[in-house]
Amino acid sequence: MRVTFVGHSCFLVESLAGRVIFDPFLSGNEQASLAPDQVEVDAVLLTHGHGDHVGDAAQIARRLNVPVVAVYELATLLGWQGVDTRPQHIGGAVDYPFGWVKFTHATHGTGYVDEANHQITYCGGAAGILYTAGGKTVFHLGDTGLTSDLALLGQRHRIDLALVPIGDQYTMGPEDAAEAVRMIAPARVVPCHYNTFPAIKQDPRKFVEAVNGAADVVVLSPGDSFDV
Repeated sequence: MRVTFVGHSCFLVESLAGRVIFDPFLSGNEQASLAPDQVEVDAVLLTHGHGDHVGDAAQIARRLNVPVVAVYELATLLGWQGVDTRPQHIGGAVDYPFGWVKFTHATHGTGYVDEANHQITYCGGAAGILYTAGGKTVFHLGDTGLTSDLALLGQRHRIDLALVPIGDQYTMGPEDAAEAVRMIAPARVVPCHYNTFPAIKQDPRKFVEAVNGAADVVVLSPGDSFDV
């Protein structure tokens, strides 16, 4: 399995089962190492309905004629936009041709904000995603605060790689994220959701220090890849 950090919370995961992309916030993201029309995948996986995670999902899915996997309410909204969707919800798992997908609870909001019209559309619960392909499991925590639920997931699943937000203000900061790593007990961890905007500016070295050897921390720049 090869994992590429595209920027913010977006990751491309490639395996013999297929290629999937998580949270493709590409347009308007100066970090992004891919443009929407450069993405070639078998599915799009979304953790929640905020604009910096849904991003270009609909455009990518329609161009490639591939499904978007999301919680039921968000999948319904995208379906109304002509997107092929695979609805799931917290705790539910489905084994697709491109990999096994299970949604987990995340402590976060999820409304889609329409600034121009001063409207917020409910998009279902915020989630993390467990994704297994080729015998390897990646846990994308989505946007979340620290919660004891993570310890249970660490007990229930052998996690090869965790993708953990560290930006603070809207998610866990480095110290809480490090505690989450100790709960999940992954073999490796990649920090994400930081330095995209001034509000989430972080030095990832603080996270590395806080993890203190509980997992192998891999700090990636947008466009960097490594094998799990």
